Amino acid sequence: MQIFKFGGASVKDAEGVKNLAHVLQTVGYSNTLIVVSAMGKTTNAMEMVISNYFEAKHELQSSIQDVKKYHNNILLDLFENERHPVFETVDRLFQGIVQFLEHNKSPNYNFVYDQVIGFGELISTTIISSYLNDIGVTNTWLDVRDLIKTDNYYRNAKINWNQTQTLISAQVDTKKLNITQGFLGSDANNFTTTLGREGSDYTAAVFAYCLNANAVTIWKDVPGVLNADPRYFENAELLHQLSYTEAIELSYYGASVIHPKTLQPLQRKEIPLYVKSFLNPENTGTTVGKDLELNPKVPCYILKQNQILISISSLDFSYIVEDNISHIFSLLHEYKMKVSMLQNSAISFSVCIENNYNNLDRLVLHLKAKYKVSTHKAVKLYTIRHYTSQAIEAMETDKTVLLKQITPEIVQIITT
Repeated sequence: MQIFKFGGASVKDAEGVKNLAHVLQTVGYSNTLIVVSAMGKTTNAMEMVISNYFEAKHELQSSIQDVKKYHNNILLDLFENERHPVFETVDRLFQGIVQFLEHNKSPNYNFVYDQVIGFGELISTTIISSYLNDIGVTNTWLDVRDLIKTDNYYRNAKINWNQTQTLISAQVDTKKLNITQGFLGSDANNFTTTLGREGSDYTAAVFAYCLNANAVTIWKDVPGVLNADPRYFENAELLHQLSYTEAIELSYYGASVIHPKTLQPLQRKEIPLYVKSFLNPENTGTTVGKDLELNPKVPCYILKQNQILISISSLDFSYIVEDNISHIFSLLHEYKMKVSMLQNSAISFSVCIENNYNNLDRLVLHLKAKYKVSTHKAVKLYTIRHYTSQAIEAMETDKTVLLKQITPEIVQIITT
């Protein structure tokens, strides 16, 4: 059994869908399960639909139509006959979006987000499954929400492993080619949940773990895992191999090629992970596995943008000690802040966070009841693993450094 995961960039248009079929025909697809993300930038477009639902109702229908038009163009490019059943199936999915938004009574943004956002994956896999069947690549479409069960922590749900294992073992025929959605699950009441942004990699790892797969392959628009994101850093190098531990460290600090939660289930069963290019499927790409030395051993650069640096100190210049730190962390947890970096001294505590749930103003107001608080918004957090002095010097050139932290393996630098 092998698990393939294709991201949105790989299926952003009809040519991408055809290339997915080409990849399968090139590398083989027996005993395979495919996990697919929403097409192109559909998730961003669906976020706009959700935003309009709450804040700009007059724009809601047009934003839904934009998503529908995008997918309809792909359908027209893939299927010559407009009476093909897939057109009606996709139309029903769009009707599902409209019906949910018309009848929803919940004011909970996170709940609504999860019920709407997942239609991108449902639509993409419906189109791809139909296309593959039409060209003779017979496959079974699976609704991942019937297989992966979670709690109801919407937008970052946690998996019920025992229930998920039972359902996947019972319902997935490993002798067939299966196609399903990334990113999604469902709670005890069968409401849709999501596993965190970019969670399709994690979905692939969940299936690999539950099916005892031989390997997971993530198909990307890059040659494999690079030592830096080529969008932000010049001369990025391909890492031919690295260990689970190394990959976990890189993903923890924000490397975008592998989702942070993907590696733990693979490591537990020592299932190798391959990251390859969907443009050159026969190239070796990157292998992530047990006890593999980083090759080549070069500095690895990670950039996290749109961070917020909060500096906290006591009002009376007393020490920031254990009870203060405990209080601060309880508030970070309460307001669902993701901590990217922290540093403390005798009378101050600094923390770099991601405001994913838009609770910053409430957090700062709460903190100001007890502390002196200052914030720097839209800062950048640079992390260099296996740094050199030259790498640090190059990173700091022409930047204003707000905070810097060095350990034997990692340097982190916050800049404006």
